[in-house]
Amino acid sequence: MPVTLDPDAAAVFKAFQEAGRPPYETLTPQEAREFYLAGRPVTNPEPPELKSVEPLSIPAPHGSIPARVYTPQAPRLSGGLAPCLVFFHGGGWVIGDLDSHDVVCRKLADEGELIVISVDYRLAPEHKFPAAVDDAIAATKWIAENANELGIDAGRLTVGGDSAGGNLAAVVAIAARDGNGPAISGQVLIYPAIDFAMTHPSHSEPETSILLTHTVIKWFRDHYLNGTADVQDWRASPARAATPIGLPPACVLTAGADPLRDECDEYADRLKEAGVAVTYRHFPGQFHGFFTMGKLLQQANVAACEIGLWLKALK
Repeated sequence: MPVTLDPDAAAVFKAFQEAGRPPYETLTPQEAREFYLAGRPVTNPEPPELKSVEPLSIPAPHGSIPARVYTPQAPRLSGGLAPCLVFFHGGGWVIGDLDSHDVVCRKLADEGELIVISVDYRLAPEHKFPAAVDDAIAATKWIAENANELGIDAGRLTVGGDSAGGNLAAVVAIAARDGNGPAISGQVLIYPAIDFAMTHPSHSEPETSILLTHTVIKWFRDHYLNGTADVQDWRASPARAATPIGLPPACVLTAGADPLRDECDEYADRLKEAGVAVTYRHFPGQFHGFFTMGKLLQQANVAACEIGLWLKALK
């Protein structure tokens, strides 16, 4: 599929090329994490002012899961309780943390007028699949079980994330439906990784190998998965779950210059065919990762606003 970058996206891509940034696959995971985090101030927009941002420690079988609670100035209260978005950051299950997605979570809390809880799940290769999945499910269940104490309306609990975080959000929604988690009222899937088979056409098109290149996807995969057998596991590839019937409403956001584009499109279609309410938003001139670059890409801010409107429209 031909892809033409928006002028601002093309300018950002050119700037990254001229900066000579090292490809992630040439770095160690720790080096990649530091490099990723160091680049955030250049791309993040100014964060909105919130009522509070507080640390949270979520009990888990292995110890505890760090998290961060974002409360907006005017949350949508019902009976004194606010809706909540449990957010999982992107980064290929290898990089990213609470700080890398701090501004994104602030914007979503502000735009959606709800509490956002960002979950710092364990990363690979130190903690391979399914450690991140286990943390995501455990954190969501604990948040639901302690909703009142957190000021959260358990009946208005959503999950979401970008890229690898979108993968985890989709998995949590499936696990919750199948009885391993709480009731989920919606899922925000921002260019999620859905199928580790990586056989869709967009995985081999040169126009999609922009910042998230085909090579770095394989680098992430090889650090995260234990082997090829994991590809078939729906907890790694949620597209391979038996059926999407009964999943909560979904807001699916995709980008044209993204290796994950076609699998995201296919998943959105499968959800619709299964009777799931889907709000689909495609940004044809943007690349994978644009959502976190609101300082440089206005479409990132448009996307955040639209997600906020979708969250506010949920029951």
